[in-house]
Amino acid sequence: MIFEKLTELLSEQFSVEPDSITKETSFVDDLGADSLDLVELSMALEEEFGVEEMAEEDIAGITTVGDLVRYLQNKVEE
Repeated sequence: MIFEKLTELLSEQFSVEPDSITKETSFVDDLGADSLDLVELSMALEEEFGVEEMAEEDIAGITTVGDLVRYLQNKVEE
């Protein structure tokens, strides 16, 4: 569920096909994300999943889509 929502969000933000996104997809290497992209993504995640603002250290520790899925699962389950 989280992964599916996330792939839709990422495909819109980074203009890629949802099918091309896997849990191993790297934000920087595969999607070409820069720090501004990641801030915009964190705001979209707050809106989509109702999570609190992501701390900079949390964002820094997330390098792949799988990392982000795990992070969101932990936040949503709290």
